[in-house]
Amino acid sequence: MAKKNTKPAKKAAKKISKPKTKTSQKTKKTDEYGAKQITVLEGLEPVRKRPGMYIGNTAEAGLHHLIWEVVDNGIDEAMAGFCDQIIVTLTADGMVSVADNGRGIPVEKHKATKKSALETVLTKLHAGGKFGEGGYKVSGGLHGVGVSVVNALSEYLKAEVKRNNKLWEQEYKRGKPLKNVKAIRNVHGSGTRITFKPDPQIFTTTEFNLKTIIKHLRQQAYLTKGIKIIIRDERNPKDKQEYTFYFEGGIASYVRYLNHKKDPKHDNIFYIQKAAEDIQVEISLQYVDEFNETTFTFANNIYTVEGGMHLIGFKTALTRTLNNFARSKNILKEKDENLTGDDTREGLTAIVSVKLKDPQFEGQTKAKLGNAEVKSIVDNIMAEYFGIFLEEHPRDAEAIIGRCLLAAKARLAAKSARETILRKGALDGFALPGKLADCSSKNADNTELYIVEGDSAGGSAKQGRDRGFQAILPLRGKILNVERARIDKMLANNELKSLIIALGTNIGEQFNIEDLRYNKIIIMTDADVDGAHIKTLLLTLFYRYFPELIKKGRVFVAKPPLYSVGKGKESRYAYSDDEKNQIIAEIEKEKEKKAKQKGKIIEETEEKEEKLESTKDVEEIETKSGFKINIQRYKGLGEMNPDQLWQTTMDPQHRVMKKINIEDAAKADEIFEILMGNEVENRKRFIQARAQSVKNLDV
Repeated sequence: MAKKNTKPAKKAAKKISKPKTKTSQKTKKTDEYGAKQITVLEGLEPVRKRPGMYIGNTAEAGLHHLIWEVVDNGIDEAMAGFCDQIIVTLTADGMVSVADNGRGIPVEKHKATKKSALETVLTKLHAGGKFGEGGYKVSGGLHGVGVSVVNALSEYLKAEVKRNNKLWEQEYKRGKPLKNVKAIRNVHGSGTRITFKPDPQIFTTTEFNLKTIIKHLRQQAYLTKGIKIIIRDERNPKDKQEYTFYFEGGIASYVRYLNHKKDPKHDNIFYIQKAAEDIQVEISLQYVDEFNETTFTFANNIYTVEGGMHLIGFKTALTRTLNNFARSKNILKEKDENLTGDDTREGLTAIVSVKLKDPQFEGQTKAKLGNAEVKSIVDNIMAEYFGIFLEEHPRDAEAIIGRCLLAAKARLAAKSARETILRKGALDGFALPGKLADCSSKNADNTELYIVEGDSAGGSAKQGRDRGFQAILPLRGKILNVERARIDKMLANNELKSLIIALGTNIGEQFNIEDLRYNKIIIMTDADVDGAHIKTLLLTLFYRYFPELIKKGRVFVAKPPLYSVGKGKESRYAYSDDEKNQIIAEIEKEKEKKAKQKGKIIEETEEKEEKLESTKDVEEIETKSGFKINIQRYKGLGEMNPDQLWQTTMDPQHRVMKKINIEDAAKADEIFEILMGNEVENRKRFIQARAQSVKNLDV
């Protein structure tokens, strides 16, 4: 435990002289705090001062958020029925152009600001058609501040508006207008084009990622039925690329896309789009031969990661409707228990999208929809039309109910196995696995569990660790692939059983993250093919059965070094071939410098020392300058002695670790299905497509 630092307090005490009276001290403080200390930021200055408050961060995610905000304006026009095409163009000069064929931003003088409505929208926060009456019924923009924020954070921005048979134009530099809005020429049609160049003074990177743009805009095309989104990458004149997304089926097409590498249990995809009380509801679903549920929810085209009222309404209606149907057809008898929510969602792929005028999101990140009225509306629409679907498609209904009954049987079997294995008290420290070398600290906020490959590495880790806060759990061999296994099979596997008990959270519907016994779960495997496979198996386990641990940032992968370069105390560790070569070059440069300063005697002495310290596992290379350098390649954690393992991989002051997170849940789900599922052909194609990018393959 770190010692409390009291030095700053002592220094502060010396500086403050003892006041003569309490009144004089108060007066002095009042005099110091006056109008001069009040800072007023005009126009878009707050955005440039604190960009993270508006776009999340100034790294890659925030950079791409600029495009999303401008595209959102076109999407809002499409949802209002005035736009059917958006074109996003990346140009060679680092600019981005977003054009839509909507109504065009108004250009006439605004009553309040006495300036053009276009300039008002681009220079005033919270100005736009998303506020007040007569603008948009629904909107997905960033509380109406989107395009003005883009203007504030752009080195240059140009707005072009086709409206009233004229083309209007205005240019800006870092949020400040360079000239007034003016008509350039007569044109046909209507729409808006915003061209901008992100400000390098604000962003740590200004390089756009085409894959990120494609992924996001494809999703927007699925969620906005009938809109065409075109992406043009013209950054390389010799290799121009263009992608077009148009989905007449809307989210039904999205479900088909999510399931294209899976085995559907029924042919017809359920889809309904209805509106009630000015709330539009769109739902689509299909069951597949999987154990996991894949449900994505959206509100005004914004992905609500944590769900909300629309998800609760959907789940309630799904379970109730399937139970009612099964009983009406006498599939569930009077003595039979109802299907649970988990039974009805096993193997489900579903999209729930709602659009409403005044969405109430919980938190700045819009992760959860809080509008209470949405729950009953989604519930009613889902129950009514899914019930009709089951009646009208008896073969599909039979397959769905059969799938749910199978899940119920498996649930009861898993419950029995879990009650046998995870008895009460096992999670409180009693009956912890014997192979677990636990830490002495009982405070879960600062403890770590290392999951280590093999007994040899486990032995080194146990000796090298800080036993005060680091626990070690060695695993023997490769664990079960849980992608195709239910909980009852998992709990019959000794290695997985030990890990689950060590975590302390329980599993399935009894999972409780508050009972997690460690703050960090760290996967530590060898840097070879077997180690990578074990790492993938463990990540599959956490993604499928402990996703909350990943979402809360508790799962890490340790990165042990590949090489030790040098000798004795001068050894340095390299985590890649490039880093190894860089270290060799640096050592050679240092040796040349020493040789010049102290003469040839030093060089000869060092050579003798190197030869004395050389071992059978160390390769001795000779550099271009004639110096000899030792290089040791670590093929396994067990090859490191405990001190080396601590210094390189376990010491919080020096170690390198990767935090596991899920940026795109749909993509993560697909990757795990390809890598760990039953379809060998999909896995073969995946490996073939990436074979050329694999370096240093140790077989």
